[in-house]
Amino acid sequence: MKKIRAAVVGYGNIGKYVIEALEASPDFEVAGIVRRASSLSGVGVGDYPTVSSLEQLEGVDVAILCTPSRKVEESAKRALSLGIPTVDSFDIHSKIVDLRRSLDAAAKQHGTVAIISAGWDPGSDSIVRSLMQSLAPKGISYTNFGPGMSMGHTVAVKAIEGVKAALSMTIPVGTGIHRRMVYIEVEEGYDFDKIAATIKADPYFVNDETHVKQVASVDELKDMGHGVNLVRKGVSGKTQNQLFEFNMKINNPALTSQVLVNVARASMKQQPGCYTMVEIPVIDLLPGDREEWIAHLV
Repeated sequence: MKKIRAAVVGYGNIGKYVIEALEASPDFEVAGIVRRASSLSGVGVGDYPTVSSLEQLEGVDVAILCTPSRKVEESAKRALSLGIPTVDSFDIHSKIVDLRRSLDAAAKQHGTVAIISAGWDPGSDSIVRSLMQSLAPKGISYTNFGPGMSMGHTVAVKAIEGVKAALSMTIPVGTGIHRRMVYIEVEEGYDFDKIAATIKADPYFVNDETHVKQVASVDELKDMGHGVNLVRKGVSGKTQNQLFEFNMKINNPALTSQVLVNVARASMKQQPGCYTMVEIPVIDLLPGDREEWIAHLV
């Protein structure tokens, strides 16, 4: 069986877990890792080629983008221009439709595939929400995150000038309302109050109750655990009081990385264009023979 050769673009928390997920997958092999030139310093990752650009790798079938959400569009367009399919875990919900339009044009121009927002939320949770919506077309859905560390929010805070280290915790209040607890170490010479105001005005935080606290050590607070509770209460046909619920407690980067690898597999089976996870067949996420999975799961 010819294995799918995946390039891992970025080697932070997600990138490291993606490597583990690829190594555990029977139908993948690691083509190499793309890092910033400043991060190379002659040190590789295991036996895998470690380079500063995709062009330096050979035989790449798909690029798994493990970059911050705000760099996804640029990174994806670069890979798509080479004819390489991309998958990412872009998580700025309000900008997903715009990104899909942009990458759809780029993917079709170069005859390849992009699958966006393919983490656990947005991503696999989106599939669950869609299923619940179909089962009770009239009703109300609630997505309650946490308590746990939000990687996207944490990365957004780290990017703010004057922030030495950061941790953003998501606390569920209920009925889809969340509180953001942000803990930061401040670099010498920077004003905490100004940094806190910048955080609260960021698109990641502006719609939620956000509290920013200065601490001596972020590392002493850090825990990669997270979770979600999805609830829909509504009407099936003309019958009311239908209640559906989905819960999980997870290691955040490990699950995000597993979803990315699954979607990288699915990207091999799609027509040119850009997709979200709700648009691709769930069975395409699985390795091996389709009929065997049907016999096992249906």
